[in-house]
Amino acid sequence: MLVPRPRVAARIREEFEEHPIVVISGPRQCGKTTAAAEFARTEDPAAHRFDLERPLDRRRLQTPERTLGNLSGLVVLDEAQAAPALFDTLRFLVDRPTNRTRFLLSGSASPTLVRGLSESLAGRAGEVALGGFDLAEAGPERWPALWVRGGFPRSFLAATDAGSVRWRNRFTDTFLRRDIPSLGIRIPAERLRRFWMMVAHWHGQIWNAAEFARSLGSSEPTARRYLDLLAGTYLVRVMPPWVENLRKRQTRSPRLYLRDTGLLHALLDIADAGELDRHTKVGASFEGFAIEQTLAAFGHREGFFWRTKTGAELDLLLIRGPRRLGFEVKLSDAPGTTRSMYAALEDLRLDHLFVIYPGNDPYSLHDRISVLPISSLPDLPQRVAAGPPF
Repeated sequence: MLVPRPRVAARIREEFEEHPIVVISGPRQCGKTTAAAEFARTEDPAAHRFDLERPLDRRRLQTPERTLGNLSGLVVLDEAQAAPALFDTLRFLVDRPTNRTRFLLSGSASPTLVRGLSESLAGRAGEVALGGFDLAEAGPERWPALWVRGGFPRSFLAATDAGSVRWRNRFTDTFLRRDIPSLGIRIPAERLRRFWMMVAHWHGQIWNAAEFARSLGSSEPTARRYLDLLAGTYLVRVMPPWVENLRKRQTRSPRLYLRDTGLLHALLDIADAGELDRHTKVGASFEGFAIEQTLAAFGHREGFFWRTKTGAELDLLLIRGPRRLGFEVKLSDAPGTTRSMYAALEDLRLDHLFVIYPGNDPYSLHDRISVLPISSLPDLPQRVAAGPPF
């Protein structure tokens, strides 16, 4: 089953208007290859394609200038992080005055993890961040399944819950035993698995390097390196704090979330919706899910959280030009106002605060506080652009 992702194709077109190279970034198995193939099919059916995980294509690209130098039109390079030596050649090719080639790359690791990527292609490459399916793609009415199974296509589209769980377990094993070594990183698989599970149990909490180091029996720099690795492979979101110029002590450490709740549930050994509903992490899981869906809806790669030492906090802060939008997530049938919400409105000078919940009906709590069903998130950016009332 092919789920259309028109916004991805539109973003690729936009980036090609400004750059000769576009990189589709995101975790393994999130649909990058399919998105690249669909873009090539509609934009340039004669596109040239190379898969850097295919031995024959790797051999052909051992002499990249000779292989790619005479090509024109669109060239697709899948899993480009497997051949970092290629980036210097791409820089040379696109800098030629006669260049008529566009390069579409996919990559499962951030530039900070792929040697030479950010330096070689600086100013020449645009980036399109891709995750699993979001609410607009999966269908807003299917949000419970998307929450439980996560957005990885093969997990979400599996015929049964058991099949979805099996796929996610295989994903984690493959990531640890094959994908990490392929990046040239030498960390014992079981040690990184243990750290990953610790992050799952820590999901939604403030990062504490000392606590993680004690549990691992390692140093704080080692714990930080493991966290950077999971963040750099798009599996963990390290959400930075927003620090306002206030006479209040504010949290300055980041908050951690697994970006895909399906993987979170697999690591926590949660098999289905019934088990999730009874689990102690259900609230934190829904919070992380709603945050990821909000960021996807607004097209933001990064958001902020805010928290004071006295307990006032905000789950998500988005800056939209001159406007500040706040988001609170409540796993509740009928959320009401809290002192924390009013503190966020005043201290952060929010234009509006949205409370996201799993119900069906929107309602207002205040002239600047609206309660919205999570299913309404895909339409929210257009409503915000149109202005209140929301």
